[in-house]
Amino acid sequence: MRKLYEGLRMAAIAHARWEIQTSQNILRSKKRLLILGLMILPIILVSIAFAADLPAILGGKKAYCPAFYSLFIFLISIIIGLIAGLITGCIGAGGGFIITPALMSAGVKGILAVGTDLFHIFAKAIMGTAVHRKLGNVSLGLAVTFVIGSVIGVSIGGLINRALYAISPVLSDAFISAVYVFMLGFLGFYAMYDFLRLRKAGKEVTAHDGGAPKGVTTTTGIAMKLQSINIPPRIAFDFDVVPGGRRISAIFVAACGWVVGFVAAIMGVGGGFLTFPMFVYLLGVSSFTTVGTDILQIIFTAGYASISQYAVYGFIFYTLATGMLLGSLLGIQVGALTTKVVKGMYIRGFYATAIIAGFLNRLLALPSKLRGLEVLMWPKSLVNFLNTAGIIIFFAIVGTFALWVLSKFLGNLKSLKEG
Repeated sequence: MRKLYEGLRMAAIAHARWEIQTSQNILRSKKRLLILGLMILPIILVSIAFAADLPAILGGKKAYCPAFYSLFIFLISIIIGLIAGLITGCIGAGGGFIITPALMSAGVKGILAVGTDLFHIFAKAIMGTAVHRKLGNVSLGLAVTFVIGSVIGVSIGGLINRALYAISPVLSDAFISAVYVFMLGFLGFYAMYDFLRLRKAGKEVTAHDGGAPKGVTTTTGIAMKLQSINIPPRIAFDFDVVPGGRRISAIFVAACGWVVGFVAAIMGVGGGFLTFPMFVYLLGVSSFTTVGTDILQIIFTAGYASISQYAVYGFIFYTLATGMLLGSLLGIQVGALTTKVVKGMYIRGFYATAIIAGFLNRLLALPSKLRGLEVLMWPKSLVNFLNTAGIIIFFAIVGTFALWVLSKFLGNLKSLKEG
């Protein structure tokens, strides 16, 4: 269990490093900033022009196209992206886990939040990713095989999400919330246990401690068994790490891709948090190769999922995606700089707290969803109270964290400039 958690944490760290690099690539390029400006300009102009004719709640069955938004909604999306960016940059682990819960708390239907988050990831990837040696040793064979599996998984996951929404939007929201409760509950409480354990032991860690070292060449027993199974075709990899390289059946790689694609389509995340432990612990791929291959698959997995499974069916809110992209670009830079003046131990504690906040948010929202499905017959006043409490707790925690990071950044701006 601990190995699984460590793998998930290392994956989140690797993904955060990619996000930081991506945001820097965008902000340092005049051409990419111009593209971002052109994306934002129509949103502001149209939202001002039609501000009086907009629905009060996001995510209604007709609120799929970009015409349904206001300047207020756009600003809210920037704030959500900013908070997610601050978490990613400062904690050094993916803050994307909070985006879907945050959008659902703001009134966006779950399936729309998932599609929008995937599109936001894809837009950021194609705008800012530069595939070079900093990403690691990309294995084309592993990447192509993995993407084939992820495409199948994405197709099935997207089909399930759309089918559940067709049956009942409430059922869709309940399903997505339950998935987040399970995933964030495991990650959050294990992360908090890890933080308390290190704190009690008196160990100091850096902000991004636990990342994947490029020289890791060890492998696990299950990985050795899978590599010994001779089922063609077999993929060769890690030539730069192990003399003669390693080989594994393409079936196992595609199967891992299927799982990642399925989860990505259900949760609205890039899937990188699962790719790392699967590659390292199940397939026996070195972390050096895993980092580059993982980042490459995120582009294709998020792109295929957002366009083929959600965009063509109207389940993407482009205004929110653009706002989140803008906010996250700023937040990641501020968060990354703040790590220079904040102890890593505190940051690790905030990481666990932020994930638990997302867990509580979706957990306390479930009773109202189950009551709407007539599965749970609790009083309406009680489920509404729990839902509201979940929203308040969630935004209070992540908002406090965001304000704390901003205060540390502004309070140490002089020393950061000198550095």
